[in-house]
Amino acid sequence: MVDRHQVMNFRVRAQQLDRDQGTLADTAVLDIGVQNTGPDGARWALAVRGVDVTALSATDLILLWTIRGAPHLYRRADVGKVVAAVEPFSDADAGKRIYDASKPLRAAGIGNLAALDEVAGHLRAIVTKPTVKGDASGRLATVLPEPYLRFCRPCNATHLYEMPFRLATTRAGLELQLDTSPPVLQRITGFRKVSAPGDRFDLIRAYLRLLGPATPKQVADYLDAPVKDVKALWPDDVVEVTVDREVRSLLAADEEALESADGRSTRLLGPFDLFLQAKDRATLVPDAAHAKELWPVLGRPGAVLVDGELVGTWRPRKAGNTFTVAVQPWRKLPGPTRRAITDQAERLAAYRAVSLTGVDFAN
Repeated sequence: MVDRHQVMNFRVRAQQLDRDQGTLADTAVLDIGVQNTGPDGARWALAVRGVDVTALSATDLILLWTIRGAPHLYRRADVGKVVAAVEPFSDADAGKRIYDASKPLRAAGIGNLAALDEVAGHLRAIVTKPTVKGDASGRLATVLPEPYLRFCRPCNATHLYEMPFRLATTRAGLELQLDTSPPVLQRITGFRKVSAPGDRFDLIRAYLRLLGPATPKQVADYLDAPVKDVKALWPDDVVEVTVDREVRSLLAADEEALESADGRSTRLLGPFDLFLQAKDRATLVPDAAHAKELWPVLGRPGAVLVDGELVGTWRPRKAGNTFTVAVQPWRKLPGPTRRAITDQAERLAAYRAVSLTGVDFAN
């Protein structure tokens, strides 16, 4: 039996949130991908894990639409293995990942994987030079038949379904140019997908290594994959542990780390940091009111991590030349903790290349 504090400390250590310095090569979260959503997205997630992000460029990093169709950052050197790792496990898995786009394809007798290959082939032909997403989508709408398309009321136009478009880009060997909005697609230079990702980039193993212990359902929810497929590919080298009366799995190689981890650090986690993406939210935040505050339907805040516990939320406040960080603690924070949070707010301001005016603690 393992208590939640051990689980939290294990994840802090596994995700290297307790280190001061690191490199791209040894940053573990890049094995599963770092979601790049919002101004404090992937690069900030790397910064709080000790990576000097000012020294990074497009020769080091690559941005792809992968897990749940979200943009994720990876090491460019790993792209062939990453693309193999994010492939749907089956046709049923592909159907689940593309959501409502699967229904018209099924009605037309078109398989989900076949549909992704069809879209990828056309995308590869269209994107011969850097191309804005809207232009690529518009051209796809002229060459693909009705089952692939939907009418968009806000645009008053016919588009390809969004998720098949996003998931087909990696199959087509396309990346997203960094720091472009709207997104610009381009071919990955020298792209070659490998036949198998290997244990390091296997998504189920990576989830267990970074967000374990976990159940097949939790991993499936993270990937938007069917539980049946995840169970069929569940690793053999796992041990069972009980967390909050729930039996979960952990890679056997991590059993000692789970027992001994001690996550001493203070960090301001971005709203979509991997630490907050775990699908056992009641383990992360047992209080329902606090969980609702951290994961609202719209407009997520960041989270304050102190010594292996989430102790509140934070939001940036920028007005003119002023930049403050508003912290909403969930408990009374002692002076040393407040000073540590202020140090992290200074770090955030430096990352954003602005001067910190102050930290506003709600209580």
